[in-house]
Amino acid sequence: MIAMAAPLYMDAVITPNRSLSRQGLRIVLGVVIAFNLLIAVFLLVLGAPPVLPFLGLDVLAIWWALRTSFRAAERRERVRVTAEAVTVSREDERGARVIWTSPTAFTGVDVDQPGEHEARVRIRIYRRRLTLGRALSPPERVEFGDALRQAIRDARSERYPHAGVSA
Repeated sequence: MIAMAAPLYMDAVITPNRSLSRQGLRIVLGVVIAFNLLIAVFLLVLGAPPVLPFLGLDVLAIWWALRTSFRAAERRERVRVTAEAVTVSREDERGARVIWTSPTAFTGVDVDQPGEHEARVRIRIYRRRLTLGRALSPPERVEFGDALRQAIRDARSERYPHAGVSA
């Protein structure tokens, strides 16, 4: 007998958005290097060679910042909701994983909006809390929080079909 997989009410993967591609990175670095070479030639003609190492440090700093940004783009957050459990797994750029699992029946969702341009989505069980969707914009967080709340509600209704229905 083959066991059927439990239905998923939500299976969301949240990743940071990066507008610069690898090709774009190469172009930006090429432009910075070309510009710095022009300045270096100009400074050599003027007789100011002590400035040249700083131009190299400039290129190195820009390369390091863009590389760090690309590594951060490799982060993943996966949220799965079934009738039995809410599971969150996070994978950072080094491959480390953090996993949260809680019973769907006892998991709550809070969407806080302390300011006009701020929003935070948290899941909670008892005194444990976990913030979700940091890679999303504030409006997307609110939308995600509402979708997560609805997925948990739907999952509960499968498991407890008569819960919350008054006669």
